[in-house]
Amino acid sequence: MLVETPTTRPETPAANRRRHDDAPDTMERFGRLAALPDGPEREALRDELVTAWLPMAHRIAGRFRDRGESLEDLRQVAALGLVKAIDRFDPERGAFESYAVPTITGEVKRHFRDRMWALRVPRRVQELRNKVRVARRELTQAPGSPEPSVAALAAHTGLTEDEVSAGMEALESFSTLSLDAELSAGDDGYSLADTLGAADGSYDTVIDRESAKSGLRRLPERERAILYMRFFEDMTQSRIADQLGISQMHVSRLISRSCARVRDEAMGERTGRPPQN
Repeated sequence: MLVETPTTRPETPAANRRRHDDAPDTMERFGRLAALPDGPEREALRDELVTAWLPMAHRIAGRFRDRGESLEDLRQVAALGLVKAIDRFDPERGAFESYAVPTITGEVKRHFRDRMWALRVPRRVQELRNKVRVARRELTQAPGSPEPSVAALAAHTGLTEDEVSAGMEALESFSTLSLDAELSAGDDGYSLADTLGAADGSYDTVIDRESAKSGLRRLPERERAILYMRFFEDMTQSRIADQLGISQMHVSRLISRSCARVRDEAMGERTGRPPQN
């Protein structure tokens, strides 16, 4: 009578081991699939393999639940990865499960990377986020470990503190807060939009005034006096003409010429081009 012990139990061939109950024995069907040409028979066998391995795809999708995406959508993405794995699998290279698991997992991760960001985050920042997330998990594995500082994360990952900060900001980019979100309860509640500033039109006035100053200083004294009387003392052109002893038409030409010169010089300073004479 043979008593099985750890040293006498027959070894199970590696090819016949199954890591999970949802890994069916389909090697014979994969062999037939590889030999079949395109057509209805091949499509039917392919659908049969998809049905057989779909529980495994659903199991992989379940690992990513509670990350802001519905489980049903994750299962659809995992099923797409399963179809890709079946189409690309070469039965001569080993077990299908070893090939399918990373293929399906990669498809789900790609879904999160490309479509689940509420804000569009550059690929470089996404990679920083992943490094920071892994480092935080590794540094807080021990019970009671404090939240690691930016400096500690930088030392652990080999990143700069600025890169760690960018990665930490990206951790929050899967979701956004609506501008209509209430920030205070009660009758005096206000929304996030109420806390945001608005463009101040006075800034344009300040810029225009500062741009015109140097041009005004370079005008002849009489033209500066005419502009001052017209625009600061609100005098009419006829009164200015009487005060200076010149015609109203001459006053009008001087005002037009002076304003054009100041405007050209101001615009030339903004664009870096010399003013037109």
